[in-house]
Amino acid sequence: ELEAVFRLFDANGDGRISVSELGAVLKCLAMGNDPPPTEEELLKMVEEVDADGDGFISLDEFLHFHAQSTASVAELKAAFYVFDLDRNGFISADELHRVLVGLGEVNLTMEDCGRMIRGVDSNGDGRVDFEEFKLMMASA
Repeated sequence: ELEAVFRLFDANGDGRISVSELGAVLKCLAMGNDPPPTEEELLKMVEEVDADGDGFISLDEFLHFHAQSTASVAELKAAFYVFDLDRNGFISADELHRVLVGLGEVNLTMEDCGRMIRGVDSNGDGRVDFEEFKLMMASA
């Protein structure tokens, strides 16, 4: 399945994904919702995956990156569920407060936790879902 995805990215079929091939796919995926990545952003993306430094992403590098990403998501989910005490898929200010106090943050108030939640709560529902948590962790 991942090899098929790789072949979709590898438009010219040479067994590696170039910066321009990556850009073309990401532009299609954005479909006008977000601006496409800049050339500099694309270069950074390729560099992040390009283990041998040849400026391209090979199938092995693609598979290795996917395996690492999958592990990272699993680690983030585990961290998220430390705070999501009632397992409803959201972290509330109360849950955040209970966990942090349990970890020794005894001077932390509910108001402090409410501010923390509001700082991460991008959709304004008063709680943090997993997507918001991932964004927060990525920017930390």
